[in-house]
Amino acid sequence: MFESLSGRFQDVFHKIWGHGKITEENISEALREVRRAMLEADVNLQVIKGLVARIKEKALGQEVLKSLSPGQVFIKIVNDELVALLGGEHEPLKYNGSPGIIMLAGLQGTGKTTTCGKLAKYLHKQGRRPLLVAADIYRPAAIQQLIVLGKQINIPVFDLPDAKPVEICKAALQEAKTKGYDTLILDTAGRLHIDEVLMEELREIRAELNPHEILLVVDAMVGQDAVNMAKAFNDVLELTGIIMTKMDGDTRGGAALSVKEVTGKPIKLIGMGEKLDALENFYPERIASRILGMGDVVSLVEKAQEVVDEDEAKRLEEKLRKANFTLEDFLQQMRQIKKIGSLEQIIGMIPGIGGKLDRDAINAGEKQLKVIEAIIQSMTPDERSNPDLINASRRRRIAKGSGNTVQEVAQLLKQFQEMQKMIKKLSGTGLFGGGGGKSKKNMLRKQQMNSMRSAMAKQFPMGRN
Repeated sequence: MFESLSGRFQDVFHKIWGHGKITEENISEALREVRRAMLEADVNLQVIKGLVARIKEKALGQEVLKSLSPGQVFIKIVNDELVALLGGEHEPLKYNGSPGIIMLAGLQGTGKTTTCGKLAKYLHKQGRRPLLVAADIYRPAAIQQLIVLGKQINIPVFDLPDAKPVEICKAALQEAKTKGYDTLILDTAGRLHIDEVLMEELREIRAELNPHEILLVVDAMVGQDAVNMAKAFNDVLELTGIIMTKMDGDTRGGAALSVKEVTGKPIKLIGMGEKLDALENFYPERIASRILGMGDVVSLVEKAQEVVDEDEAKRLEEKLRKANFTLEDFLQQMRQIKKIGSLEQIIGMIPGIGGKLDRDAINAGEKQLKVIEAIIQSMTPDERSNPDLINASRRRRIAKGSGNTVQEVAQLLKQFQEMQKMIKKLSGTGLFGGGGGKSKKNMLRKQQMNSMRSAMAKQFPMGRN
């Protein structure tokens, strides 16, 4: 996400850092690079002009000129302006009501129906009782798609055959009141914003149900087209916010950086993958930090906390204390890493890497993870617990079973032995013992993150462009 833009910003900061003080000349040079980078990222031209003007005004202020660390101050100015451009603060969903009503709109092909499923799961995790409403009667199999998604996440779907979308939504509202559902999610038909007939249909739904949230689902990868479409929909519907999909595949970021400034409507949620749990809150300060190559440790820790099982963490701590970490434990750790996200997503949130990711190295790392998993799965339980049992004939069997070479099996065993030695040394320092309560939980999580990071560093040394 934002890789190309992040890399350009880091190059700009590197140049500024090399100057002893900030002058109008070197600021103008830096801002030319910023302007060029944002144009390449397909950011709205008026947005770029406003951002550059604000940065220049603040960067040439007396406080910066007199600063002992002008480079640091310049980075802070850029960060603050990006945060403001992205919306300032996180805007949570507002669905107070009996029930709360959320209407999703958008063009065809933006992932709107899938986003309805993701949103339902997101709200269910927060303790809500959502009801999905199939109000897209035009796209073939749209209703069936929503029903299938509902079954996957165990969320009910309301549909009414041979009825108009407005009638379906009104009947769904009555159903929610009768059966105690506290949130309605309306999946409306995808349409072109120039289609006046279908836009009138959305106006009718809004007038009849008065939704608490009217969210536009836009594809982050279409750049300025997404911004123009958001503006057109907002003129008709008075949107309350935006859900931006396919953010994980958007290397430029033009739509995300432009839409709030152009429409005045905040991005509330972002889609970060195809899985139904890949919907996240949009935090402007965290996104700005990632764009500037400073990572997003807070989101990384939050993701880790979601997937780390407390009982499993305690069991691992006990094994680490006794230096009894096995290949089975290593396999479980790898699977937890995969739950957090792809290798690219995880590394992108680590400070200091940002846009300098080596995609070839990351792809190689992803493949290596699959190789390791296949090798360990081809071992017997005894072999995973005691790798010393694995002699030459067993290595050949494991290699054949996993579809890899004997050399790859031997390399994994050697690297695991080195890891065991490291853990054994650390276990004697008291790092894995003592403490209790909340601090102990935090320590467990920190230990798991450290062990995952060490394993990844050994297996996948990441280069820089």
